Amino acid sequence: MKLMEMIEKRKTAVDAAIKFADSHKNENGVLNDDDFAAYQKMEKDIEDMSREIQRLQREESMKKELDKPVNTPILSPIVKPKDEPSSFRATDEYKAAMLGALRSNFANISNVLQEGVDGDGGYLVPDEYDDRLIEVLEEENIIRNLATKITTSGEHKINIAATKPAAAWIEEGESLTFGDATFAQIILDAYKLHVAIKVTEELLYDNAFNLENYIITQFGKALANAEEDAFLNGDGKGKPLGIFAATGGGTVSVNSTALNGDDFISLVYALKRPYRKNAVFIMNDNTLAAVRTLKDSTGAYIWQPDYQDKEPDRILGYKVYTSAFAPADKVAFGDFSYYNIGDRGSRAFKKLTELFAGNDMVGFVAKERVDGKLVLPEAVQILKVGTTAKAKS
Repeated sequence: MKLMEMIEKRKTAVDAAIKFADSHKNENGVLNDDDFAAYQKMEKDIEDMSREIQRLQREESMKKELDKPVNTPILSPIVKPKDEPSSFRATDEYKAAMLGALRSNFANISNVLQEGVDGDGGYLVPDEYDDRLIEVLEEENIIRNLATKITTSGEHKINIAATKPAAAWIEEGESLTFGDATFAQIILDAYKLHVAIKVTEELLYDNAFNLENYIITQFGKALANAEEDAFLNGDGKGKPLGIFAATGGGTVSVNSTALNGDDFISLVYALKRPYRKNAVFIMNDNTLAAVRTLKDSTGAYIWQPDYQDKEPDRILGYKVYTSAFAPADKVAFGDFSYYNIGDRGSRAFKKLTELFAGNDMVGFVAKERVDGKLVLPEAVQILKVGTTAKAKS
């Protein structure tokens, strides 16, 4: 059996095992002894297939090694006619074609990748090219690291104490006074986010590196970027409600025409003391560049560089996180564990082998259902700058 056929067979077996486990769980959500034994047999078959796939991959590698010429031929320069296209492809074009195709749009199916057309991905079909793909570094999804993550199976309601009872002094023998405690609810729903692409079968099977795994990896990064944008700026309409949202986001407590050190002191103390224990700053990189020039009333810089590896920088002693999606005219400070992310199940990646089969194409789709809301607006305070952030001279 060929390598790609074995990979497809393993995928089918994995899907079947997952479906079997989901459909045979009892009322406690677990498998009985017989079903568990059957599931273990499926896992063993999948492990055997994985081992065979690795063997076939090594076999292909050995064949490629044996097919290499034992001697290096003497090559003389070849002068091509001016109207004949060159067989060499520029590295910049190579990266731009592939990365552009994968990252151009989070929510729509992108242009078709196909062999033979350089601009549509043909650069990836090997002649004598390196089998590596060099990619640019991605931004870290900071909100998922700071927020509270909840896995939900349906509409998830979070109870919030809107008002609290107050204590009062009374004389001995006097009547008790009763206050009212009121409650509110925050609802985490599930909004669908997806990214998709079509690839010709020739490109998928003839590429120099594992294109399928690369596409899946890039899909994950694309979803993470779209998530962070929504967690920060979303308006709650078909997407999560963001921290910087005008309604439902953090509380705007400081307004400034131009950034200065006193604004950050005011922002820190606008946040109630219990929240300051775990509070951090979130801002845009351009905003941080302006903040680094600010000084307090004593002439000391409010920005403090990191002297420990992998530790964030600090402002007034509090950690600073930057995001490319944070607005340039706002700074958030607070305890972001009060931003709740509701994941409806897990992220799903699908390979569509039948939908575009008539055109000799394979589709890839990544989907997730997620929501996010700040459950206590007072836990995050916002500094708003009248114009794009710049230091006050």
